[in-house]
Amino acid sequence: MSANKEEIKKLIDTIPEQDAAEVLDFIGFLKMKRERESFRDLEKASASSTEFWNNPIDDEVWNHV
Repeated sequence: MSANKEEIKKLIDTIPEQDAAEVLDFIGFLKMKRERESFRDLEKASASSTEFWNNPIDDEVWNHV
């Protein structure tokens, strides 16, 4: 385990209970932020891969399938 995580665990044990909820909210926010970034990256990759198929030859072929 990293030194940062160990330090965070030590600090968590010392904070008052009322601050624990705020810390939990912040950790949730960071997790959600990472998930959104991952989704945006996937969305960008998907958009660039579909551009390959956007051409008159493929359009004409698929019109008759």
